[in-house]
Amino acid sequence: MTSFTIFGTGNMGSAIAGIVSAGGSSVQHIGRETDATVSGEVVVLAVPYPALDGILAAYADQFAGKVVVDITNPLDFETFDALVTPADGSAAAELAAALPQSRVVKAFNTTFAATLATKTVGGSAPTTVLVAGDDADAKALLIDAVIAGGVKAVDAGALKRARELEAIGFLQLTLAVSEKIGWTGGFALLP
Repeated sequence: MTSFTIFGTGNMGSAIAGIVSAGGSSVQHIGRETDATVSGEVVVLAVPYPALDGILAAYADQFAGKVVVDITNPLDFETFDALVTPADGSAAAELAAALPQSRVVKAFNTTFAATLATKTVGGSAPTTVLVAGDDADAKALLIDAVIAGGVKAVDAGALKRARELEAIGFLQLTLAVSEKIGWTGGFALLP
């Protein structure tokens, strides 16, 4: 059993909590407060990209030694037409640089909350969580917790793959916002 601290109490934070708790993990939620004690060995940042700076300012010292999961898609929320990170970078890479004592992984950003909750994409394909990171043990810990919760998970490679995961997440979000796909749809990984 793994212990999780999930920052964010919205749809994604709740869906992720549902998955990992179904697999037997304990979950602590932290909302907007800035003085909580982080108890989980895995910290999930289920917040919009612009919220990361405030969380780091309040909690970075408590993330040392922990697995930190970045689910953000760093898009320009004014235009919804671009990622705001450099073309050769990612939000996850920025987070890893800011948290050198943590093991940062990218995950959950290519799924919608509804596809996590139902464990299917489009009502029939199994939901798959793609996980990228440089620490094999950190990825395995997260993948095992997700699989125990009834959702497929795949090691997508090194943390440098986060850029591609963020591009997929960005494309999927723009398709959903423009109503070309539904929030229960998206991309599925089939064998």
